[in-house]
Amino acid sequence: MSDHDRSKTAVIIVDHGSRRGASNDMLLEAARVFAAQTEYPIVEPAHMELAQPDIATAFTNCVDRGATRVIVFPYFLSPGRHWSEDIPALVAAAAKLFPNVEWLVTAPFGLHSGMSAIINDRIAHCLSVANSNGTGCDVCGDGTKCQLRRNE
Repeated sequence: MSDHDRSKTAVIIVDHGSRRGASNDMLLEAARVFAAQTEYPIVEPAHMELAQPDIATAFTNCVDRGATRVIVFPYFLSPGRHWSEDIPALVAAAAKLFPNVEWLVTAPFGLHSGMSAIINDRIAHCLSVANSNGTGCDVCGDGTKCQLRRNE
């Protein structure tokens, strides 16, 4: 990062948003965990649509907390129209109220080198649960989804 004061840099983690509360809650938890594990002092969750907080609310919250730079991370696997058009347009609209705040929309996860480790970890965990009837993960909870099946 440049000579910009990191204490004035905020991160917004944004997903699509869902009508399903559990999906929206997972983003809130992802933002909470990221905030606890990073050096960014201001981290806010946002949903692109269908749920609150939306991008405009998260951007305003960042500025209210002292941000003069806002980095928006699309919590998406692949680049698409939401990343290239929709999210930048929503951030630009939110930023119009704060002309002295700079902002950036990063790339989504994509083919980041860490993705292979994440995929491998998820597979190993689910196989372990399936083989031992252990506890599930953050997604499936009780482990009922991690079962080896066979059509007979």
